[in-house]
Amino acid sequence: MTNTSRLARFLVLLLGGLAMSALARPATAQQVSREQDIVNLRLGQRIRVDDGTCPAGQVKEVSGAKMAATGIVRTHKCIPRVAGKTRPETTRQSIPGGS
Repeated sequence: MTNTSRLARFLVLLLGGLAMSALARPATAQQVSREQDIVNLRLGQRIRVDDGTCPAGQVKEVSGAKMAATGIVRTHKCIPRVAGKTRPETTRQSIPGGS
């Protein structure tokens, strides 16, 4: 192989690897503490709102559902909270002689 073809192959592999790593990045959702903090919601965008309106272990997800004459229509639903945000469960101690 000539040096030119080796360089070309290296550049193709490098650019391909960079493109794949850019596409493989996980999408992270934004999280705010109040729904009023969401200013410009885009179509298809999802934002998690931790305002305590959902049951324990869940967080509210606000998403831009569809276009209307007045702007983006928002939908709300409670979704499971990611594992890193849950409180650890307390262990119950057994009472000697009890059941």
